[in-house]
Amino acid sequence: MKKTLVSALTTALVVGAASTTFAAANPFSDVPADHWAYDAVSQLAADGVIEGYGDTTFKGNRNITRYEMAQMVAKAMAKSTSGVDKALVDKLAAEFAEELNNLGVRVANLERNADMVKWTGKAEYTYTHDKYKGQDGARDRSEQEGTFLFRLEPTAEVNSNWHVKARLDAKTYAGSDSSQDNSAKVELKRIWAQGDYDKFQVKIGRFAQINNGTFADTQFSGVELSYGKEVKGIVGVGRINKDSLLSGSEQLLRKSGSYQYVGVGYNKGKFDGMLSWHHVKAHDGAFGSVVDENHVGYKNDGSTNDQLNILGVEAAYQFSKNVGVNGFYSYNKNADIQKKAARLEVDYKGAQKENKGTWGAWLAYSHLGQNAMIANPWDATKPREKGWEIGANYTPFKNIVTTVRYGKDKKIQGGQKVDRFFGRVEFFF
Repeated sequence: MKKTLVSALTTALVVGAASTTFAAANPFSDVPADHWAYDAVSQLAADGVIEGYGDTTFKGNRNITRYEMAQMVAKAMAKSTSGVDKALVDKLAAEFAEELNNLGVRVANLERNADMVKWTGKAEYTYTHDKYKGQDGARDRSEQEGTFLFRLEPTAEVNSNWHVKARLDAKTYAGSDSSQDNSAKVELKRIWAQGDYDKFQVKIGRFAQINNGTFADTQFSGVELSYGKEVKGIVGVGRINKDSLLSGSEQLLRKSGSYQYVGVGYNKGKFDGMLSWHHVKAHDGAFGSVVDENHVGYKNDGSTNDQLNILGVEAAYQFSKNVGVNGFYSYNKNADIQKKAARLEVDYKGAQKENKGTWGAWLAYSHLGQNAMIANPWDATKPREKGWEIGANYTPFKNIVTTVRYGKDKKIQGGQKVDRFFGRVEFFF
C-alpha cells in the first residue's frame, strides 16, 4: 500500500497554462499507484535525466496526475538520452502522448503498448542461525538454514485500466540443519487481474490481501473491491487454504475455508493507517481445543462450523525525512490463549535499491501471539515469541541490497530463550 519514489520526481512546468483542450483529455486523472511509469521515472531520476528539488517525495499519500507525469516526461524529452534511458523516455512519451500534445509538445507516432509485458523480480540468499538456550535441564541447541529464492513478477497490460499480474517463486534449501526438503520447489504463488480507475480498484484471482505486511502476510483466492483515496474502504471475499496460513496453524484447516475481510484506511501527509477485520470459517469442524506447540488454544463452538475473527489496526508516521515509526496490534476473540499480537518499530533512513550507498537501521519490539496472526512476515522474531530486534540494510551497488537482523527473543509460553541471527542479500532486476 506504500510506494516511495526518489526525491527527484518533479512537477516542474514546461509550459504554462491549462486550456480548454485539457479538460477534453481529462489530464487531472491519477496515474494508478502501481503503474509502471513510476518505476520508469524513478530510474530516469536515479540516472540524472530528471532532476528534483528539495525533499519532494511521493510516499503513497497521493498519486500524481497524468498532467504532472507529462510535465516530467516533457522535461526528460528535452535532454539528450541514449540506450536504456532513451527507451524509457520514448515509452513514457507514448503513454502520455495525449497530455504532452495538450502541453504543446509534439510526440512521434510511438506504440504505447510496444512492450505490453513487463518483467521484474529478484534473486536472494538468506541465512538464519537460531541459538536456543536449554530449559528444565535440557541441553542448548542451535539450528542453521540457508535458502535460495528466485522470483519473477510479470505484469501484462490488457488496456489502460486493466493489467494481469503474477508472482512465480522457485525456492531451494542449501546445506541446512532444518528438516525441510532440500529439493527445489517452483510455485505460482499469485495470479490476478487488476482494474484501476479514478477512485475505484478491483482485483480478481489469487493475490495478497490487506495487512500483508503485518499479521496477514500471505495470499488468498477471491475478489477485492476498494474505493477512495485519502479515506479508502476495502472488502475482500474468497477462500484460503491451509498452505497459506501461519506455519503450525495450517492444522486449523484440513483443506480450505471461506475467508472475508473488511478494512478502512486513512492516508494523508505523514500518516498512514488502517483498521481491519479478518474472518476465516472452517466447514469441516477442523478448529479444536487442542493445545500443543503448533496448535494452541482455539475455541470450538460445538458445531461443525468453527471460525476465527481477528481485529487489527496498523499505522505508520513519518516524523522527518529520516525518522519514522510504524506498528500494529491484532486480537483474535476466538482464541483461548496467544490471542494478541503487536509490534512497534522505529526506523532511521532506509536502503533504496536504485541508489548505491543508501542505508537504514531500525529497532523493534514484538509480541507475536500465534492465534492473532494469519501469516508472519517477520524474520528476527517468530510467532509464539516476544522480544527485541535490531537491524540494518545497505545498498553496496545499484539494485543489490544487504540486510542483517538480530533478535533477542523468548517463548511467550514457557519462556525458553533464543538468539536469532538473520542475513540476506537481494539482487533486483
